Amino acid sequence: MLRTIVLPGMSMGTGRPTALDVGCGPGLVMELLSPYLDVQGVDIDAEAVYACRSRDQKAVQARAEDLPFDDASFDIVYCSYLLLWVEDAAAAVREMARVARTWVLCFAEPDYCGRISYPPEVSVIDDAMVRGLRGQGADPEMGRKIPGIISQCGLVPATGTFSGMRMAGWTKEEADREWEEIVHMTSGILGQDKMAVVRRAWDQAVTEGTLVQHNPVFYALSKKER
Repeated sequence: MLRTIVLPGMSMGTGRPTALDVGCGPGLVMELLSPYLDVQGVDIDAEAVYACRSRDQKAVQARAEDLPFDDASFDIVYCSYLLLWVEDAAAAVREMARVARTWVLCFAEPDYCGRISYPPEVSVIDDAMVRGLRGQGADPEMGRKIPGIISQCGLVPATGTFSGMRMAGWTKEEADREWEEIVHMTSGILGQDKMAVVRRAWDQAVTEGTLVQHNPVFYALSKKER
């Protein structure tokens, strides 16, 4: 169980460490970390910022590549599922490093080009998701690029992956939520008729307990040199 967050080289002082959530969305990660960090968020989307503020969270609207904060404003600056969506991932990381006092953390960036779906009748969605994301302006290979991007920004990252794998044991509700996300991300690539065929195979795999969804997700932890 998480009780506190104290990273090496960071002084607790008399209060909690300060943190900035870049690309905070509606503030779900901030809510999780708020008992342990004095955290605020920034997001390009006005509705996301409004959602945070409606939950009494601090948030401002701005681009990740141009953060409206002074140098070394926060003990920790972090993001998750952000860099695949920004126009210039390296610029965003440089800005995160600029406003960070000690730690720059990338909690999660997916690599959809390494995605594996099973059974074969379902696996056609893997390529469709890659094409759909590219069509929406995202970089589906961002996960594998994270170590290089962070290194290019003058940081030395400790990197790794977690599988993001889900196998047997899907409930209907979980499978339906996952399917809705797939429909959104494929953005009509396969067409209605093909998607209907895939959906039938998807439902059958859920019933038989054979549905597998695997998507590698990369993380990187970097400490600024003083």
